[in-house]
Amino acid sequence: MDTKARILIVDDEVELRRAAEKILAREGYRVATCATAGDGLAHFEREGADLLITDLMLPDQDGIAVLRRAKELRPDIEAIVITAHGSVETAVEAMRLGAYDFILKPLDRAVLLKTVTKALEKQGLAAENRALREQLQQRHGEDALVGNSPAMLATKKLIRQIAPTDVSVLIQGESGTGKEVVADVIHALSQRHAQPIVKISCAAIPETLLESELFGYERGAFTGATGSKPGKFEAAHGGTLFLDEIAEMSPALQAKLLRVLQDGRFQRLGSNKDLHVDVRVISATHVDIPAAIEQTKFREDLYYRLNVIHVELPPLRDRREDIPLLADHFLKKYAARMQKNVAAIAPKAVEQLLAHHWPGNVRELENAIQRALAVATEQTIRNFQLLSLPAAASSAARGPAGPMVAIPLGTPLEEAEHQIVTETLKQCGGNKEKAAKLLGVSSRTLYRRFAAKRG
Repeated sequence: MDTKARILIVDDEVELRRAAEKILAREGYRVATCATAGDGLAHFEREGADLLITDLMLPDQDGIAVLRRAKELRPDIEAIVITAHGSVETAVEAMRLGAYDFILKPLDRAVLLKTVTKALEKQGLAAENRALREQLQQRHGEDALVGNSPAMLATKKLIRQIAPTDVSVLIQGESGTGKEVVADVIHALSQRHAQPIVKISCAAIPETLLESELFGYERGAFTGATGSKPGKFEAAHGGTLFLDEIAEMSPALQAKLLRVLQDGRFQRLGSNKDLHVDVRVISATHVDIPAAIEQTKFREDLYYRLNVIHVELPPLRDRREDIPLLADHFLKKYAARMQKNVAAIAPKAVEQLLAHHWPGNVRELENAIQRALAVATEQTIRNFQLLSLPAAASSAARGPAGPMVAIPLGTPLEEAEHQIVTETLKQCGGNKEKAAKLLGVSSRTLYRRFAAKRG
């Protein structure tokens, strides 16, 4: 029994009110009493309570109104209603609205104490379950974002700060950096976690179908529309909508999306009826949107609506210290899934991962681990068959195409890095700014590494 619980009694019968207060106070509860609904609700708004006990018949309002308002102010409040024999149906209605139970007049001490104890126990269990869910969500978020590099630590901190808010988030980064994972974590750590996160790729669906997928349609809206269908916005009501590859959306559809972001209203195809949704929008792209705005391919006003909070994910080559952690994470994940008795990656194989450029980022590393596990015959992975893309195919990640640099397996990481930098500088005519851009590092980093090499 929680002897510190605060109990508010609302009843206009003086004797009943005093008797209930006396019984509960003797058990250690902190009790407040009021004679009217107005006074009771004013006290509840001002002081709060853990448990509400209210008569159904009050001089100014009925107990149903008190219960409804108390639930609006504090959804987790437990309530018990007091009723006469002739009002049992009303008491049952109160339970449908969220009351824990009802007790009959005249007041019975044993029944009152038993009902109060059970109501508070239920409230305590609910609070424990909420706390456990929050802990699990936090753990899921931290586990999903693997990495302790400065860039990832900064990203994790930002996500923890913005997840509980309802602001729109734009996630940018190269393909394969984990934009969808970040969207999942933001949703899992948000107040909307109990509702769905609905995902749609604006690049994977033809433009002619994307509008109906987002907003739904009514019967007869177009050829083949034999019935009505809700869209992704309706499916995400109360939760989160993740719009991947948002820069691929046509300008006409961008205008319709802007309206939803402004007032939460839209119309299904073939309908003139406004629908309202409560949705948090998270979008992602690998495209330079400011450049797309200059080319009139993306609406500037929509960009500002989507980009309330900006999350920039670094490419894997800029956080190489996270590669061993990520490799171990994927090894455990897929070894269990494939039922493979593989527990480690040999140091030479780790060096091989560290020396690779990773144009496909985290997704490419994940695929490399799966590929190695699929053919593994020992408990330790000793070598990776890393895919080398033609220069033209990987130029989006590496910059303009150029000659390949052959680095033998087993080359120390520092030496491999030096060879790559030296060859890149040679191809750039000694221009360190251009070489830094091709390598995906700052010119300051390039100068510092050369200075360290000379030293």
